[in-house]
Amino acid sequence: MNDLRVSLVQSELHWEDPAANRRLLDGRLGMLDGSRTDLIVLPEMFATGFTMNAEALAEPAAESPTLAWMRQQARERECVIAGSLAIAEAGTCYNRLYWVTPEGEVVHYDKRHLFRMGDEPLHYAMGDARQVVELKGFRLLLSVCYDLRFPVWLRQQPREGRPFEYDALLCVANWPAPRRQPWRTLLQARAIENLSYVIGVNRVGRDGKGLDYAGDSMLVDFKGEPVLDREPNRAFVETATLSREALARFRDKFPAWQDADRFQLES
Repeated sequence: MNDLRVSLVQSELHWEDPAANRRLLDGRLGMLDGSRTDLIVLPEMFATGFTMNAEALAEPAAESPTLAWMRQQARERECVIAGSLAIAEAGTCYNRLYWVTPEGEVVHYDKRHLFRMGDEPLHYAMGDARQVVELKGFRLLLSVCYDLRFPVWLRQQPREGRPFEYDALLCVANWPAPRRQPWRTLLQARAIENLSYVIGVNRVGRDGKGLDYAGDSMLVDFKGEPVLDREPNRAFVETATLSREALARFRDKFPAWQDADRFQLES
């Protein structure tokens, strides 16, 4: 069975300066490439920080300089790269998580749950569809920050012949330090209840609104136990491995999924 190598990029971000953040992250990634990883995960709104200045800073979907940078990074590093951007399309702004492959394929997920306490719904439109992607036999459900608080949206939705919709939940975030304990707890809870890995990537530093971020980026296994968990408040790029064999073995040994309640999401 194939394993999946995932690199978590926990970084400070320059406030509302996409060009500076592209340079910063290019340097952070260093020599990281397909010989060392399969997937590089960047934080939420990694080009700008969690800005509500969407009308001025959202990049056009068709001509986004940062999406072009992601394409270049994926191609040259020969691995998938993921992270969210403020994007404008057809007169509407979205907090959009991009999944970019070395072959140039681009898949996106628009953040569903907008953070009302930060006025996000006043500047961005919410997404209306979940997105599952696949890499090396692993299926990953994409999510962004505040989505993590809504377990129904992120719950496994089995289909006939496929008891598990996904094998890992990927969540990118700008989650402030005062709420770091809920972030850590929710990452572990989503892993336990869905019998899946959870990849959570958050930023560090202080943003232009004076909010501090502790990071706490984690890779959590299907039992809710951290596989990668470093001390807070520092930038790092570290890689951990998701084991297909260990996941399958635990799902067979502890088949809680067989007793899960069936439900249907309404858009």
